[in-house]
Amino acid sequence: MTTKPPLYPVVLRLEGLACLVVGGGRVAARKATSLVECAARVTVIAPELCEEIERLPLRVLRRAYEPGDATRYRLVITATGISAIDRAVFEDGESAGVMVNAADNVESCRFFLPAVVRRGPVLLTASTSGTSPFLASWLRRRLFDVVGPEFAQVALLLGEARQALKAAGRSTEGADWDSLLDDDLVSDLAAGRSAHVQARVDEWVADELGRGAPA
Repeated sequence: MTTKPPLYPVVLRLEGLACLVVGGGRVAARKATSLVECAARVTVIAPELCEEIERLPLRVLRRAYEPGDATRYRLVITATGISAIDRAVFEDGESAGVMVNAADNVESCRFFLPAVVRRGPVLLTASTSGTSPFLASWLRRRLFDVVGPEFAQVALLLGEARQALKAAGRSTEGADWDSLLDDDLVSDLAAGRSAHVQARVDEWVADELGRGAPA
């Protein structure tokens, strides 16, 4: 059996970019919703639309997909449920260097969409490279239980500490992050002891800056 090369993981910034969703059903609605949440400029092409799509702030072309449509966008997701159409969208994208994902059609995908858990700026994903979407969803539920909403605040506090070091001209690569981020810090945030955690972070930043000061 030939082993396929691993996929290259990447997180995209789609703000302001033109993205296309082909299809008007509920699967297409989920894909379009995710793109809208990321501030992409979304267009949907479909003869008929479900109510979920009708409510989204996006551009709609009420017609069937036409050859070449995909070439006008930066990223395309097709979710028609019709293999021939999804394949045509994929081939148009390939010819123009546009990345295309086809829902539930591995052979017509240049990229796959992982199951996602969002906690503020924290983004956790689970992917099986298209082999088992159910397993990816199963893993997502486990991640959702383990990584609670407090991790959004953890990320923001660590980001503020990082910026404080950079503002002082210090490299953040050699900082002793292990002494700051531990289970106690996370549990304190989960328990609502934000002021206590902030004081700890401030003390850590002061210690780091003092450690880097000239003798």
